[in-house]
Amino acid sequence: MSIAFVRHGRTEWNDAGRLQGRADIALSQAGREQVRGWKLPAAFERARFVSSPLVRARETAALMSGGRFDTDAALIEMDWGEWEGETLATLRTRGGAAFEMNSARGLDFRPAGGESPREVQHRVAAWLAANVRNEIVAVTHQGVIRAVLALISGWDMTGKGPVRLHDDVVHVIEATDHGYRARWNVPLVDGQVGRRIPVAAPPARR
Repeated sequence: MSIAFVRHGRTEWNDAGRLQGRADIALSQAGREQVRGWKLPAAFERARFVSSPLVRARETAALMSGGRFDTDAALIEMDWGEWEGETLATLRTRGGAAFEMNSARGLDFRPAGGESPREVQHRVAAWLAANVRNEIVAVTHQGVIRAVLALISGWDMTGKGPVRLHDDVVHVIEATDHGYRARWNVPLVDGQVGRRIPVAAPPARR
């Protein structure tokens, strides 16, 4: 059994480059059309859907599942605190060297009043460990998927990541005797197999 992580469809804030975080932004019309064009790999046609509680993820799950899905708060997007609604370009200009130093902390980067990627990773790791032996389509957010990538690959979120995460794809995570195996960027348009990375055990919590 395995879990397919899917990022929600597009929103107007996505197209504007604005950080959404916990802001409850609905899909745009273009986003709804995007999701209607998706087709899951055959292995997940009967999978159970679990969604982040935010509306953009719930709308995506409803369109993909025909309205049959559950929600779980563990899949909610990273909390960007006071920076929600801003663009990264604006934050870099306004924050200067302090913003760059914060960004360089990788997993321990923290938006003002928000949540660090390490905290996202801890809650998602617990959810993954409890559910990875089920067949699930998890409709979630970019921050959550990046946390899963860091968890499985050992990436500390400094420098370039081991895999570039694309749109219109699923990321398939399977349990092994030694940790997890991943297939990244499996297209939602034709179900082809995406890139594999080496198996890695989940890092110890800190």
